[in-house]
Amino acid sequence: MARDGDRTERSGSDVDADLEADDHRVELGLALLARLEHESLPLAAVIDRLETVTSDPTVTRTILDRAELRGLIERDDGIVRPKSRQYVRFEQDVSTKEGEFTCRRCGSGLSTGYFIDLEAGELGPFGSSCIRKVTGRED
Repeated sequence: MARDGDRTERSGSDVDADLEADDHRVELGLALLARLEHESLPLAAVIDRLETVTSDPTVTRTILDRAELRGLIERDDGIVRPKSRQYVRFEQDVSTKEGEFTCRRCGSGLSTGYFIDLEAGELGPFGSSCIRKVTGRED
């Protein structure tokens, strides 16, 4: 499932222009990384969460690089250590909506969607089990 639209091979300057045009994905990814709830996570688990924002590896790499530069995370040997202690609070940061949705993480059809309200915008919808995985409440 291509959430970011079809990507074709492009030169570096074209990719940079896309990142500027689609900077919202980067900011949303940074906001999500700022809310990671674990002391440390394998890089694969962090990428799994970032895939709710983008499936484009260039954007994912940009998010990870900028998060490290901004001091949101530390990376070492395939392990990511979040530096922020701002967690997603279900009572305040997660809203539900009724309707017909498709989960951004697993692709399942939903009648109730869970959305994370981040500084950079809303991320979702997710199903009840995927929202727990994305927020770190369940592995």
